[in-house]
Amino acid sequence: MNVDFPFHVDGNGRTAATGDTDHVRDLVEQVLFTSPGERVNRPDFGCGLLQLVFDPNREELATATQLLVQSSLQRWLAELIEVQDARVRARDAQLEVTVAYRLVRTSERHVEVFTKDVA
Repeated sequence: MNVDFPFHVDGNGRTAATGDTDHVRDLVEQVLFTSPGERVNRPDFGCGLLQLVFDPNREELATATQLLVQSSLQRWLAELIEVQDARVRARDAQLEVTVAYRLVRTSERHVEVFTKDVA
């Protein structure tokens, strides 16, 4: 078992745990929404996605953002997942990221949607 994200205590007063599939989903979310420089011992970890939200919305930015997401996930999670597709959409004060990936260990395909309020 793995520690669940975000960290919390379960009903028995112990650290909440999660299975492998959910743990990988949690790791994808951490890569997406962690900005480089946030982690002291790993300052280059993360995607920097939240910093791009305030840039003007153009076709070039959408393409660059998609490449940033795919390359960051591949860099940090290549031993766990194979990224098949990533889409980023900003709606009002919310960022929506859809990631399609295949688990390396089981070849199981997943499509996950992550949302983050940016206001």
